[in-house]
Amino acid sequence: MKRFTSVEAVIDAAAHGVLDRLPARGFYGAAVEFLVFGLKQGWACLFGGAMLVLILGTKFWWPEQAILARYDFLFLAALAIQLAMLGFKLETISEAKVILVFHIVGTAMELFKTSAGSWIYPEDAFFRIGGVPLFSGFMYAAVGSYLARVSRIFDMRYTRYPPLWATAMLAAAIYVNFFAHHFTVDIRYGLFAATALIYLRTTVHYRVFRFRHRMPLLLGFLLVSLFIWFAENIGTWSRAWIYPSQSEGWTPVSIHKLGAWYLLMIISFVLVTLVHRPQAMAQIEPGPAPQRL
Repeated sequence: MKRFTSVEAVIDAAAHGVLDRLPARGFYGAAVEFLVFGLKQGWACLFGGAMLVLILGTKFWWPEQAILARYDFLFLAALAIQLAMLGFKLETISEAKVILVFHIVGTAMELFKTSAGSWIYPEDAFFRIGGVPLFSGFMYAAVGSYLARVSRIFDMRYTRYPPLWATAMLAAAIYVNFFAHHFTVDIRYGLFAATALIYLRTTVHYRVFRFRHRMPLLLGFLLVSLFIWFAENIGTWSRAWIYPSQSEGWTPVSIHKLGAWYLLMIISFVLVTLVHRPQAMAQIEPGPAPQRL
């Protein structure tokens, strides 16, 4: 898997030209790793971050009598962002494919969940299927975009990664349960246990700037899910979508939704691994011992 696009390679070379002048160890070395970690995370979130800015911006500055509905603007803007990211080589073709798959998978779930009353979109839209505006699929795609980009940008490698067939079966079971629990027993706690069992021994190794670091993959899943939960609070506060409990006024999204995002993020991660196959960490490159973050 190619680690950087041509534009990212230029940015990386420029960063090395400046930051390599600082000591590799001690306070400055740690500060550089922390700074680059944050910048790369922001870069990996480029699409999702842009969508969140647009959602917040239209919350404050969208005229009530505008000819174009807010949701339609968000849909057209998401398309424009995708084309721009491809055109300016900020995203790879494989990542665009991941986003398309996530849009389809997410929209299918949205159609079912809104019909079941799990949440609603309170505003009108022309670009929609039933009660689901098409921009909503891009919110799922933003998760897929982040996972695909972060895997590439941080050159993620794995030790003791489970067989792909096991992860695919887990993802399929999670996706089915999102629908089936409305009609039968909710098995999410069993799915939590299965996730822990499958990924318990897996460690992800990622390169920040000079060094590789490592983290239990389950911890990584939890941190990403928590970030998504925070983003969902922003989205519902802006009334891009709302839960029934928020119809009379905004309240924070229940912490119990963190579990749903955790499971959905597992689906997202597995779908990404079908495009960017997990690479084994055969050996750590020469240099300082791996760091924990």
